[in-house]
Amino acid sequence: MDKPKTVVLITKDIALAGIIDKLLDDAYTVVPFTSIQSSFDYIYSATPDMLVIDIDGDHPSTISVLNEIKADPLFGHLPAMALFDDDFPFPQWDHLYIEDYLRKASLEDEIRPKIDLCMHRAERIVEINPLTRLPGNIAINKQLQKRLDSGDVFALAYADLDYFKPYNDKYGFSRGDEVLKMLGRLILNSVKEQQPHGSFVGHIGGDDFIFIMDVGLIEPAAAKIADYFDRIIPTFYDADDRTKGHIESVDREGKKRVFPIMGLSIGVVYNKIKKYTHYGEIAEVASEMKKYAKSIGGSCYRIDKRHHQPAN
Repeated sequence: MDKPKTVVLITKDIALAGIIDKLLDDAYTVVPFTSIQSSFDYIYSATPDMLVIDIDGDHPSTISVLNEIKADPLFGHLPAMALFDDDFPFPQWDHLYIEDYLRKASLEDEIRPKIDLCMHRAERIVEINPLTRLPGNIAINKQLQKRLDSGDVFALAYADLDYFKPYNDKYGFSRGDEVLKMLGRLILNSVKEQQPHGSFVGHIGGDDFIFIMDVGLIEPAAAKIADYFDRIIPTFYDADDRTKGHIESVDREGKKRVFPIMGLSIGVVYNKIKKYTHYGEIAEVASEMKKYAKSIGGSCYRIDKRHHQPAN
């Protein structure tokens, strides 16, 4: 059975929250918060499917924070719907980044179909990875090309798991998916903690992820991600395999082999000195650095320094 989609509800009105929860109960999981600020941790870690926001008396502050979330490349796809009191004056639409709105008098009849429609629109317009809810290949390529075309200086990291296939073969795809979801959350939380604005995290597919950050911030983020991964990943193994420090599985030729606990290899490239004009060029160099990191063994990151300026 598919997991219900999640709606984050922002309202100070406890009675309203109860009504909405009851109206959506058969199709969606409603997660309520009393302010948009208090929902940040959940939005970043759980990546919900939609935001429903009660625009009340402190609406300038609420609208400002909502627009900030929607301006983030990672959450621009997240559909948002505003709830207004029946006599509440509409704000200027070009200053409010929402997909739809609803007057509270129409709540009972319209909230379910409007949320359904917002969800369907978002799924058609934006390509996201269904497992991790992170932007997929199309969004990644657009994000890279947009930054290159605008002349932005940034760093791109390509992260890839080591020995993921043997793990999948031994433990099954369901447990493998849990590893991928953990890694997606780990990268997202670490990147957003280091650089809340202007960063980007994407899931290429399988066990391949990318993240984009400012040049001066990506190295500490990559180091933190690799360190935290090594602390967390043993918990995804059975106790006896954890104790041994390896598993027995089959290689690509179908032969039985011993494989270490999974590691994480991260390749990093800057466009500060060497200029790239196409997203494929910079992605290829990041992939090369990832392969170099993988050859070293263990969780680590390696930065392309072939085009760095020499120190004075």
